[in-house]
Amino acid sequence: MKKNTWSLLLGAILLTVSACAQKTDLEKTEATVSQQTIRDHIYYLASDELRGRNTGTEEIQVAANYLANQLESYGAKTVPGADGYFQPVPLRIKTPATAASFEYSGKKFNLNEDFLIVDGTSGSFEGEVVYLNYGLEEDYDNAVVEGRIVFVKAGNGEVSDRRDILRLSREKYELARAKGATGLVEFYSSPATPWAQLGSSFNRVNITLDSFENSDEIIPHLWLKDLDNANQRFMMTRSIKFASIAIEGMKNELTKDKNVVAMVEGTDPNLKDEFIMFSAHYDHVGIGTPNAEGDSIYNGTRDNAIGSVTVLSAAQNIAKYPMRRSALFVLFTAEEKGLLGSRYLADHPLIPNEDIVFCWNSDNAGYNDTTISTIVGLERTTASEYIKEANKAFGLTAIDDPAGEQGLFDRSDNVSFARKGIPAPTYSLGFTSFSGDVLKYYHQAADNPSTVDYDYLEKFFKSYVYASRMIGNADKAPFWVQGDKYYETGLELYGRE
Repeated sequence: MKKNTWSLLLGAILLTVSACAQKTDLEKTEATVSQQTIRDHIYYLASDELRGRNTGTEEIQVAANYLANQLESYGAKTVPGADGYFQPVPLRIKTPATAASFEYSGKKFNLNEDFLIVDGTSGSFEGEVVYLNYGLEEDYDNAVVEGRIVFVKAGNGEVSDRRDILRLSREKYELARAKGATGLVEFYSSPATPWAQLGSSFNRVNITLDSFENSDEIIPHLWLKDLDNANQRFMMTRSIKFASIAIEGMKNELTKDKNVVAMVEGTDPNLKDEFIMFSAHYDHVGIGTPNAEGDSIYNGTRDNAIGSVTVLSAAQNIAKYPMRRSALFVLFTAEEKGLLGSRYLADHPLIPNEDIVFCWNSDNAGYNDTTISTIVGLERTTASEYIKEANKAFGLTAIDDPAGEQGLFDRSDNVSFARKGIPAPTYSLGFTSFSGDVLKYYHQAADNPSTVDYDYLEKFFKSYVYASRMIGNADKAPFWVQGDKYYETGLELYGRE
């Protein structure tokens, strides 16, 4: 046989061997996901030493460093624009006032009984008053507000839910501050939430997402009880429109919290500009009321050390076996404080939102069925077929959210990106109802690493990673199912018709 014939035959043999040696996505999943590794990560993140990973604490910084070190050790790279493996998140921790006074045109109001402090810091503030309807952008047209205290109505005339009013309230505060106001007072007239309940929300340590850089820019922000509009009528009829506010004992300090971020570039030159985002929050609620056993550390094993380690498992796998699409790994801070870390990234993206074609979030309350995985929003995106197939491969069944009354889709970090138009379901431990063993451990001191079924977790993790690989390698990116509330927003985000 001629030499060149031997060369051709040898080449054909090598190609055949190489093809046979190529692992499938299922085999690649099996090759990296280890029950012992899962256990080790969870036992560390949910240890007593990390004291519940509360936002604003030293312990959550330790957790962030641990997660970053793991991502780096896998070979995941830093994201352009990040600070190493971190995205600093500008959070402020506020401790409530010990005393405060508010006076308008000679009438004095009492803290908690008549008004609540939404934001502020210790000090004295006074000035002329200007009334600006609901205090929205259009209400500032031709108004002189610099150096004055702005009075507005809470909400926008349409919403009544406390969360919506609070969201608008935050926007109004930022707007008033940017316009140079020395304070903001809102007439609160919604009966939906009892005044006493509002008081308990504000008279405790709170964490907010802020845009200002130092405490000199903080202005007082009050809610004035006005269920019958009597205070509005009184103030509008006074000839002297002057107010003064004094606050004592209130602190408002910047924390050192951060999101943990990393990436792995895709292998397909035509698809690597598309990113699959793998996300979970790593914070929990810290130290709380002791249980019957005297345990006061809320370890947060299920919520959400397990979710965080799910993302680590995907990162370890994809760093070793990159997908056609690129991967962005994000561990969020301050989910328990109102989805603050994810909201910040969604509004200040390191990778443009239009380049993120899927957000594969992982968050948990608990489980009461080890034969299933519960995917909140399973049937809302076209990725459902991959998720179902991946679960079936490991003996599980993927089901959609069985507890719609809980509003879980809007209670986890996925919604920060869904609102931008990015398809974003949440992968959760199997539950058939929000009851029983779920409530036994959800935000409880009993939620320790020794209380979970690691045989089940191995199947659960492998299902997540296998689904991730199928989504990341598919010819077509997943999208919202037509008719979903975010379908049109998605079309706009990605420039589709």
